Amino acid sequence: MATKPTIAFSHLGCEKNRIDTEHMIGLVAEAGYQVDSDEDAADYVVVNTCSFIEAAREESVRTLVELAEANKKVVITGCMAQHFQDQLLEELPEAVALVGTGDYHKIADVIDRVEKGDRVREVSAEPTYIADDTVPRYRTTTEGVAYLRVAEGCNYRCAFCIIPHLRGNQRSRTIESIVSEAQQLADQGVKELVLISQITTNYGTDIYGEPKLADLIRALGTVDVPWIRMHYAYPTGLTPKVIAAIQETPNVLPYLDLPLQHSHPEILRAMNRPWQGRVNDDIIENIKTALPDAVMRTTFIVGFPGETNAHFEHLLNFVRRHEFDHVGVFTFSPEEGTPAYTLPNPVPEAVMEARRDAIMKVQQPISLKRNRQCVGEVVDVLIEQENPATGELVGRSARFAPEVDGLVYVEGGARLGSLVPVKITDADVYDLYGHTV
Repeated sequence: MATKPTIAFSHLGCEKNRIDTEHMIGLVAEAGYQVDSDEDAADYVVVNTCSFIEAAREESVRTLVELAEANKKVVITGCMAQHFQDQLLEELPEAVALVGTGDYHKIADVIDRVEKGDRVREVSAEPTYIADDTVPRYRTTTEGVAYLRVAEGCNYRCAFCIIPHLRGNQRSRTIESIVSEAQQLADQGVKELVLISQITTNYGTDIYGEPKLADLIRALGTVDVPWIRMHYAYPTGLTPKVIAAIQETPNVLPYLDLPLQHSHPEILRAMNRPWQGRVNDDIIENIKTALPDAVMRTTFIVGFPGETNAHFEHLLNFVRRHEFDHVGVFTFSPEEGTPAYTLPNPVPEAVMEARRDAIMKVQQPISLKRNRQCVGEVVDVLIEQENPATGELVGRSARFAPEVDGLVYVEGGARLGSLVPVKITDADVYDLYGHTV
């Protein structure tokens, strides 16, 4: 019997995309296809694209064009396939198939059909699929960490965001399915699980009729994994019940990723955010009181249409006042198909960039102060890389999330994927330095 063709995967975009890619690798391997990390050696390259903002689309297009120029048979999956299906099929004759965000579980069947000579378009108009704990998955992250999806899609309609259009409405997995997958990952030796969805604090509302994040946190407390981290927690969803669950579940880190986007009530209303006004200040103070050890990360958008100097000053003072541990700043990107695309009073690119730089300038000494508070402490560090030339180890402490925050540079010996106690001896704006104890 002829051997099945070889497939390589190119993953672009967010960790939600990464999970989709990991499931696709698991599914094609289960179907008997060879999987190779070398795109040159592969018969097909599956490109899981991102379409969140213009820069992400440009990277996706660049990748597709390079593969097409190398005469690769390309399967386009993910958000761009969902977003621009007609244009992609028209402009890229090398694209043998398109697979939408709600159809990646059909990947093996799609390649079977391509092998028979079809050009396949498998894109559901309204994505409704979400993988559970029974769908095969091949992890592509460093051995110590894994992302765990608790829900997919979003019911909010923020004026700047294309995600609901690309990934559909919220659909949560059951608590049982999530705990089962968490246990599988723990059995593989994973030391850190990162819970993700579009809005993790809304977990369960669609299937249980009310948010069930507190129940999920407590259920995950039974899984033998040292660190569980949550991403994308709306501050309004951090209810006393959720905060109590974090406090009472030892392996759930008091790390809060709060996608605030802005501080001024007028801009928040224009953005169609689901809460408004000074409630931001009160909620953040309440969280700090309830979880005094919490590490707080947030992201802001500057240059939203109509953002005045006064609105921006409000945001700058907000950053000064709250002293977040980690801050990310994006300049507004107008996305066709979103309400913000046609809003009047655009902010010039140069002004947006100056505002982004001004926030980072205010934030850097705050981040430095926060990091310096760790000097002299002994903290657990998850070892993820080793520099073969110097023997220096690189990892993260609980205050750093993978891929978005800083690193800990460690002298001394330790196994990759292990958690080791490290004495912190130095700190800069982004990273910590220390030696194993």
